[in-house]
Amino acid sequence: MAKKNKPVVSTSLYAKRWRKFKSMKRGYWSLIIFVSTYLLSFLLPLVVGNEALVVRHKGEYHFPLLTGYIAAQDLGQDRIGDPNYRQLQAQYEAANDGDFVVMPAYPYGPKESLLELDGTPPHRPSATHWLGTDDRARDVMSRLVYGYRVSISFALIVTICSYIIGVTVGGLLGYYGGTFDILVQRLVELWSAVPFLFMIMIIVTLIKPSFTLLAVLMVMWGWMGLTRYVRGEFYREKTKDYVQAAVSMGASDRRIIFKHILPNSLTPIISFGPFAVVGNIGALVSLDYLGFGLPPEEPSWGNMVKVGMANITDWWLVLAPEAAFFVTLLMVVFIGEGIREAFDPKVYSRLR
Repeated sequence: MAKKNKPVVSTSLYAKRWRKFKSMKRGYWSLIIFVSTYLLSFLLPLVVGNEALVVRHKGEYHFPLLTGYIAAQDLGQDRIGDPNYRQLQAQYEAANDGDFVVMPAYPYGPKESLLELDGTPPHRPSATHWLGTDDRARDVMSRLVYGYRVSISFALIVTICSYIIGVTVGGLLGYYGGTFDILVQRLVELWSAVPFLFMIMIIVTLIKPSFTLLAVLMVMWGWMGLTRYVRGEFYREKTKDYVQAAVSMGASDRRIIFKHILPNSLTPIISFGPFAVVGNIGALVSLDYLGFGLPPEEPSWGNMVKVGMANITDWWLVLAPEAAFFVTLLMVVFIGEGIREAFDPKVYSRLR
């Protein structure tokens, strides 16, 4: 009896590229670690912070992390403002009357000055404060992990928004061309000639810098570089036969741009993405270090590097943010390397 031939199952182009990316082990595992740590960073208050998870006071339960502000006087502390939950925990344990406080595993906040510590800050690393404290007695470990979330969130938001604008403008320029392309290109060149750093210096002297303001300013200058790549890809792709066939069949411009040309122009766009993230992380660190970024009390790596350079003899203040910055950028570069190999048109192409 003759054997039946098994049907050949075709593999999509993106499945082949994903398989190629997974074969690049350091890029693949860097992506897993990067995504996992970033998602887990949104759960940081459960693990690192000075806000109590659960408080039992006189038989009543409070959940400060969920419900928000609780006055110190409401919990029996003789102070104004937020309670000192670590001190309250020690009081309850000493009284042993059934009340208790459940704190995060690492009970120190990123903006909290630990003035009760002995000696003069900065304090050296210890079993209690793993990376010591800075010159304002703030825990370095807490600021470091919260700074990771701030830096990555900033870079991703700026990169995504810049991509949306850059791909849209570049695609329209490359597709329509002609007078429209010439006029808009001149406007883009004029805007790109405006010095970014000088504008930042002027704006932050007039408006207090914040996460949102810096992200908006970075997007305003960050989309133009990608526009040139996308414009060139659209110019190249729109001359090919499949585009001419779509035009002859009466397809709309919107369908041709997003359904036909854009999917075939993704290689430089996606390959450029991880390196754009690297650049935006570095930009925030640089602005913070120069004093034009986030306020000094915010837990950002640039502010931490600035404090470390002001206290250069206290090695942990310099080593901690620089090491975290280096490892993060190394992971993103490995991811970019893997994506570039996977999307290499010489390996897998829609024309093969």
